[in-house]
Amino acid sequence: MRALGVEGAWVDTPKVFTDDRGRFHEWFKDGAFRDAVGQDLRLAQANCSRSVRGTLRGIHFAEVPPGQAKYVTCVSGAILDVVVDLRVGSPGFGTWDAVRLDDTTHRSVYLSEGLGHAFMALEDDSTVVYLCSEGYAPGREHGVDPLDPSLGITWPEDLVPLLSDKDAAAPSLAEAERQGLLPSFEECAAYRRSLVGDGQEIGG
Repeated sequence: MRALGVEGAWVDTPKVFTDDRGRFHEWFKDGAFRDAVGQDLRLAQANCSRSVRGTLRGIHFAEVPPGQAKYVTCVSGAILDVVVDLRVGSPGFGTWDAVRLDDTTHRSVYLSEGLGHAFMALEDDSTVVYLCSEGYAPGREHGVDPLDPSLGITWPEDLVPLLSDKDAAAPSLAEAERQGLLPSFEECAAYRRSLVGDGQEIGG
């Protein structure tokens, strides 16, 4: 696993075995995950979404604690997966990193609690599965406008973004901060430390 430009996020590129019968890969390995992140992957919920080309989901995040860490992969089609640092007080506040996830490379992205997540489907019927550390809790879930110019996320220019009404109405990063919706960098760091066993260090 390789650390992304946003602290607290990693990408895993597995070895894919191909022959005339098809392909095989290991999309999650606890040892490699623990070595990189410094803790085990906690699983409370598994989600699957299927999207038409141009669908833009996010930017989503959950209040910390407990937040909602995610381990994301694309099992069919292709997406542009984006991680955004929404943690107030973070040295990287407002920065983002993007990874193409598809059914050829079979990469996966892990993002820690407090980070924002969004993706755009690059092909019809793009299917994304993600493992979540906490279950969905509507009262703790929030969003930020994925088209906010202050973030400047580089979405594909040849696609017209298709957003849900909820995502289209999400506040800008500045407005979300004014409303007190964004997580604190210190609270996120403290919560991550609480998940690490004695003698372990958070990876990155």
